[in-house]
Amino acid sequence: MKLARYEHNGAVLLGTVRHDMVRSLPRNLDVLDVLTMSLPERNLLEAQAGRHHRIPLDDVRFVPPIEPRAMRDFVVFEEHVRGVTQSVAGTAEIAEAWYDAPAFIFMNPHSLISHRQDVPMPPDTQALDFELEVAAVVGSKVRDLTVDQAAEHIVGYAVFNDWSARDIQRREMQVSLGPAKGKDFASTLGPWITTPDELEPYRVGDRYNLTMTVSVNDTEIGRDSLANMAWSFEEMLSHASRDAWVGAGDVLATGTCAGGALAEMWGRRGVMEPPPLQVGDVVTMAVDGLGSISNRVTQTRSPGHRVPPARSPAAGPVG
Repeated sequence: MKLARYEHNGAVLLGTVRHDMVRSLPRNLDVLDVLTMSLPERNLLEAQAGRHHRIPLDDVRFVPPIEPRAMRDFVVFEEHVRGVTQSVAGTAEIAEAWYDAPAFIFMNPHSLISHRQDVPMPPDTQALDFELEVAAVVGSKVRDLTVDQAAEHIVGYAVFNDWSARDIQRREMQVSLGPAKGKDFASTLGPWITTPDELEPYRVGDRYNLTMTVSVNDTEIGRDSLANMAWSFEEMLSHASRDAWVGAGDVLATGTCAGGALAEMWGRRGVMEPPPLQVGDVVTMAVDGLGSISNRVTQTRSPGHRVPPARSPAAGPVG
């Protein structure tokens, strides 16, 4: 099943996607209700979809397919790490710690946007970038899962774009913490959530061989296969749940695939080519079996208020 959320007559509704149409589902269901159904239950529900209305995909106003309480963004593609490390840190050497476990940062779930939603240019950046990823959705609240146990708790997948202001990110990470304002302004998830059973034809061991591509203004920039992950989604969830709760509806993103970000190319080439994103650019990401997401970069909306620099302790306490 492909499960979408969309606006219709002022309400946010749930529907299935089939034959280039969104078909309505009963209003008393939410996303996790459907994603955690058994396969026979979902098949029966899909057979009954569209009783209230059917809308061509081109006419649908999508909203993010889920509203997670937490999002974790991993870094599981080695070749991307090598290239972007050179861009951000000036060296192609990958830290030995990267190989120990699937590292992740927490993302801002309140800045999640949908397919076709505009992305205002963040203030103070001259290096806006995209990041081509795939995200998994967790179906239930879990803790301390083994890798084998994790498989039954992953209930769907979607295309994910982790928008990044690279110049801001580079400066922030000099503090030896993860990025903050360089990433918290927008992330795209969509266009819908695809259940795992639909991806079985692509399975190779514990990976999915899904071709991933990203284009800017209809010109392809990069491509990779999801099968090149250094850790599987089950391993990512197992690690995230070790001695910690992962909530129902939480999103786990892979991090950027090889060739899935401009910064990786800047690091490899030593020049900012292709150039950073500009107002008017349209970024489109497509993943086999999951669909595609597109967003246009628009003019900055934020007033860009800044706090003052830190005051020296020598200046004494305030007040």
